[in-house]
Amino acid sequence: MKHIVLFASGSGTNVENIAKFFEGHTDIRISCVLTDRKDAYVLVRCNTLGIPAFYFNRHSFKESGLVLQLLKSINPDLIVLAGFLRLIPAEMVRAFPKKIINIHPALLPKYGGKGMYGHHVHEAVKANRDRESGITIHYVNERYDEGAIIEQQKTVLNPEDSAEEISRKVRLLEHRHFPRVIEDLLTRN
Repeated sequence: MKHIVLFASGSGTNVENIAKFFEGHTDIRISCVLTDRKDAYVLVRCNTLGIPAFYFNRHSFKESGLVLQLLKSINPDLIVLAGFLRLIPAEMVRAFPKKIINIHPALLPKYGGKGMYGHHVHEAVKANRDRESGITIHYVNERYDEGAIIEQQKTVLNPEDSAEEISRKVRLLEHRHFPRVIEDLLTRN
């Protein structure tokens, strides 16, 4: 049995999508979801889905190493950042090489880095009048959005698309491809 730990900071739509994809899967299970926001809606989603979910504060993530100790005790086969906004500490990246992945709502290297998440990305894509956008699934390293790319998927944009419409198109790609890529990574190892 392969085990996944998910990290999320917000509403948890990707967490829910991943959970439903792996529901009843015989070889892959979500061990838990970790969040850095005690008011994150992902906690409500996890409760509804019956997935253990835990809040952690900045100190236990960056300074005390408690989150790293928890991860080592779980020993997940893959750590998935599904809407998680914090930079992963270098010691965590070193402890789980090529075992932490992230999804970014743009075609990296465009629109990556600190502060480039969610609507900020889609507004930048709109402002630059890009003809396409998409998703990038990549390994995590010590810097925001600079890890090796695993897969990218694109969607065509129309000049009249609002930032909200761009977000909708990108979310469709996230939900269609992210669980499949997770499964592919876990089943080929």
